[in-house]
Amino acid sequence: MTHPGTTYLVRLAQAADIDAITSLLQANSPSHGGSLTGEFPRDKVAAMADGTSPVVVARRVADGPVVGVLFSAAIATAQAPVVLAMLAAYAGGNGAYVYGPVCIAESERGQGLLALLYAALREQQQGAEAVLFIRRDNLASLRAHARLGMRGVAGFVFDGAEFAVYSDAIVAQ
Repeated sequence: MTHPGTTYLVRLAQAADIDAITSLLQANSPSHGGSLTGEFPRDKVAAMADGTSPVVVARRVADGPVVGVLFSAAIATAQAPVVLAMLAAYAGGNGAYVYGPVCIAESERGQGLLALLYAALREQQQGAEAVLFIRRDNLASLRAHARLGMRGVAGFVFDGAEFAVYSDAIVAQ
C-alpha cells in the first residue's frame, strides 16, 4: 500500500524499460481482468515505445518496477483500428497527438500518479492537444481524466463497446 506523500521518479522511458512496461500492461490487460483496450505483447510495446513519440514511466525507486506508464503517438502514425475509430469521431486540432494508453499499477491508484505522468507528457508535447478514448464503463478513468481538466468531445462504438473521446483542449461551444 502506498501512503500519501509517496514520491515517484517520473522520466522518459528508455529501451531498458520495455520489459517492465510490458509486465505492467499485461497485468492490466483484458485477459487478466484489466480494463485496458487490447493486449500488449512485448513486440507491440517495443513498437509503441520506439522513440518517435514520448513515453513517460514512473517508479517508486530507481531500480523498482514500473508502476505507471503513459504513451503518446503522432496522429499521422495511428494504425490501431480502435485509435482510427476514435480519430474518425474526433481528430483534434492542429498539432494534436494521441494520448495513451495509460496504465497505473493497482497499488498506486488514487495517489496522484496520473497527474504526474500527464504533467511530464504535457511538457514533452509542449502543451499540444491530447486526444484519447476511454471505455464508457471505466468510470474511474473517466473521473480521473476529468480531474485533469479533460472533457468529453465525442463518442464512438468499437467491437460492441462504447467509448468516450476526451481532449484537454478548450473546445469552443
